[in-house]
Amino acid sequence: MELLILAVCLIPLVYAFICTCKWVLQWRDQGCYMLAYECYKAPESRKLNTESSAKIVFRNKNLGLEEYRFLLKTIVSSGLGEETYAPPNVIEGREQHPTLADAHLEINEVIFDTLDKLFARTGVSPSDIDILVVNVSLFSPMPSVTACIVNRYKMREDIKAFNLSGMGCSASLVAIDLVRHLFKTHKEAFAVVVSTESMGPHWYMGKEKSMILSNCLFRSGGCSMLFTNNRALKHRAILRLKCLVRTHLGSNDEAYECCKQVEDDRGYRGFRLTKSLTKAAAQAFTMNLRELVPKILPLGELLRHFTVSNRQTSKIKSTELEAVGSSLNLKAGVDHFCIHPGGRAVIDGVGKGLRLSEYDLEPARMALHRFGNTSAGGLWYVLGYMEAKKRLKKGDRILMVSFGAGFKANNCLWEVMKDLDDANVWKDCIDSYPPKTLVNPFMEKYNWINDEYLSFVRLELDA
Repeated sequence: MELLILAVCLIPLVYAFICTCKWVLQWRDQGCYMLAYECYKAPESRKLNTESSAKIVFRNKNLGLEEYRFLLKTIVSSGLGEETYAPPNVIEGREQHPTLADAHLEINEVIFDTLDKLFARTGVSPSDIDILVVNVSLFSPMPSVTACIVNRYKMREDIKAFNLSGMGCSASLVAIDLVRHLFKTHKEAFAVVVSTESMGPHWYMGKEKSMILSNCLFRSGGCSMLFTNNRALKHRAILRLKCLVRTHLGSNDEAYECCKQVEDDRGYRGFRLTKSLTKAAAQAFTMNLRELVPKILPLGELLRHFTVSNRQTSKIKSTELEAVGSSLNLKAGVDHFCIHPGGRAVIDGVGKGLRLSEYDLEPARMALHRFGNTSAGGLWYVLGYMEAKKRLKKGDRILMVSFGAGFKANNCLWEVMKDLDDANVWKDCIDSYPPKTLVNPFMEKYNWINDEYLSFVRLELDA
């Protein structure tokens, strides 16, 4: 009888012990480590300076005086420098009639160049890849882009391939979140994420100002990344994902409509950006921070923030981010801020809302200046700048902030696993950054566009 009672008592303890061991083993396999990343740098022949941009503007015969002036004003004040890159068909003057071949050429250049370098750098064979996730928002061919990669590198038949489209500038973190969840059921796996965008076939040829903006800001670029959950490779990792939070405001009509691919009244297809964008970004980011902050800040800072927040009496409207940021010290849990270089207004807004210094915003500003808005790949040019400037030390924490159509705010925290100092895609120009001024050198040449009494367009551009 005593043995029976003892056995009955021990069964729950043994069961609890087994469950604990199982949980620990599962937890050990849920790490997400980045082993390497490779950003794309186009050939010199694809550079798009202000002079070239102006020529492209004047090729569009659908534009009137006001549209010309609006475009040129936007170009010279966008924060983009003189060395960004444009798609091949735009450089060659074929933006009005792009072909399917143009789309494939643009995408394949980015994907295969970065993947070739990624496999060479890490020594990981394409046949070792268990998971492949590709995000290209505006190009979804058949067979898919993932199928094209599998065919090119002759990857395994059992590879788990996912093709994401329509996710916007925040798609890179969506893809990484997918990998993070897949790692829970795939042990000691390798995963590749490819983030880029199709620009050339979607160059807007109409005259609506809200749609012209995309031509001024978006440029060619992309990045391929290699991840693993194999703890035996932890010593090779450069980053470890600490947490990732996704916020989606698609149920809000105003937020849903603020970034959208549409056709104008004349049938020209483009990407429309409305004035509601900044409001949607502030709302989504604030909601995201409410979930993210408890995961990244120490207890003392959380208590201080909670106390100060309860004392605030101001109403939270479209400037909600500023209200939250005024009492929040993210630097208590974050060392570096990797902000999506979507445009000068995006960077300024996040900086103001979170009370960040110019040092904090420098990587995003420089990535925008050197490479432009490269959509989902933009975050990794910002990270590359930090690394090239030797800012990233072992144990540092990096907050990635991204926004995307839908409307979405996807943010995550990384831990730096070793001192990083690779000049990467910035190798040829990092010594010249930051420049003494970000003022466009052609501002003086094109100052006539600010003449309110202008009655004609001065065409002083060479053919």
